[in-house]
Amino acid sequence: MRFLLNFGLPAALAGSLVFMAGAQAADMAAAPPEPAPPPEKEWTFSVAPYFWMAGLDGNIGLFGRNPVSIDESFSDILGDLKFGGMLVAELHNGTWGLFGDIIYVKTNTDGSVTGTVGGVTATLSAGVETSAFTGTFMGEYRIYSAPTGTIDLMAGARVWDVNNDIDISLAAGGAPIGALSGSDGSTWVDPIIGARGRYNIDEKWFVNGWGMIGGFGASSEITWDVLAGAGYQWNDWVSINVGYRALGVNYDHDGFVYDVVQHGPVLGAVMKF
Repeated sequence: MRFLLNFGLPAALAGSLVFMAGAQAADMAAAPPEPAPPPEKEWTFSVAPYFWMAGLDGNIGLFGRNPVSIDESFSDILGDLKFGGMLVAELHNGTWGLFGDIIYVKTNTDGSVTGTVGGVTATLSAGVETSAFTGTFMGEYRIYSAPTGTIDLMAGARVWDVNNDIDISLAAGGAPIGALSGSDGSTWVDPIIGARGRYNIDEKWFVNGWGMIGGFGASSEITWDVLAGAGYQWNDWVSINVGYRALGVNYDHDGFVYDVVQHGPVLGAVMKF
C-alpha cells in the first residue's frame, strides 16, 4: 500500500505537468501571432546627368519687334555652344518624393555682311550671346507601386530665365564708324503638373516616361514636356536610359516673345544612393 501511494504521487504530479504544458501549448496555438511591425520607409536619392541632343523650332521676338522664325538643328546649336549642363535629381521614400530637372545652355552666334556704299566697302557685324536656364521643381505622390512598376503624380513650378545680349558694329573702309549693343530677355515662373511612370519588362529592361503641362496663363500661355524612354538596369545602383524628349513654351511679355519647342534624343545615366 505504501508503494502504491509513493508511486501514485509522482505519477499524479507528472500528469498534472503534462496536462498544464498541453493546455499552454493549445492556448499558444489558438492565439493569433502578433503582426510584424511595418518596415520603415527609407529615403533614397537618385541623380541622373544626361545629354539632350535637342533642336529648336519656333518664334523669338526681341525689343518689341515682330518675332523671327527660327529652325535650328542640334548640329547648328552644337556649333554655337559655349556651355551646357543637364541634370535630373529625385528624393523619394516610396510614397512621397521631390523631383528636380535643371537645364542650362549658353550659345554665341556671330555673323557679318559686307557691301559697297558710295564706293566704300562697309561691313556690318553682329553677335548674339544667348543663355537659357530651365529649372523644374516638383513634389511627387506615388499612386501605384508594384514589382512591375510605379506611377507618380507631380505638381510644382518651372522657372525660366532667358537672356539675349546683342552687339552690332559698322565699319567703313576698315575703320569702325558705329556700334550698338543691348540685352533683352525675361525671367518667369510657371505652375506645372504632371505624371511619371516606369514599367519593368523583366529584371533588367524597363520603359519609362513623363508628361507635364503648365503655365495656364499665369506667366506663359502654356508650357508642356513629354519624355518616352527605355533603359537597362545594370545593378541596384546604376541604370542607363535612352529616349526622346520634347519641351515647349509660349511666353509673351513686354515685347519679348519666346514661343519655341525643343526636341531630340536623350541619353542619361541614373545613379541611386
